[in-house]
Amino acid sequence: MKRNILPFVIIAAVGIFSAIIVFYVGVNQREDIQQADENEEQTEENGNDENDENEGETDDPEAIFESNCASCHGDDLEGGMGPDLTEVGGELSEDEIHDTIMNGKGDMPAGLVEEDEADALTEWLADMD
Repeated sequence: MKRNILPFVIIAAVGIFSAIIVFYVGVNQREDIQQADENEEQTEENGNDENDENEGETDDPEAIFESNCASCHGDDLEGGMGPDLTEVGGELSEDEIHDTIMNGKGDMPAGLVEEDEADALTEWLADMD
């Protein structure tokens, strides 16, 4: 009984080729991750210049919402992963809104924005009714 080994050779060759590709992609990702970590460390050493640039945004609740909240609550406050906020001012008091922003609720994590940004967001969202 003679067996054909060609299918086994093809499978072995494909496996080896796949392993080489995965290794190559992994090495490139590792270098990208190391570079990102180095950039992060440089930013921290330089005193977080990015935060200094964003300080002017604390007066604009729409900009704060766009950069911190819109990914879950939608660009138009219509909801998404997070709840709809179009009428939140009629449902919650300002204190409840502020507490939710600062401490999170459900799947929403705490501490997404600074206190002054939370104050601006609270006033803005309280007018949504």
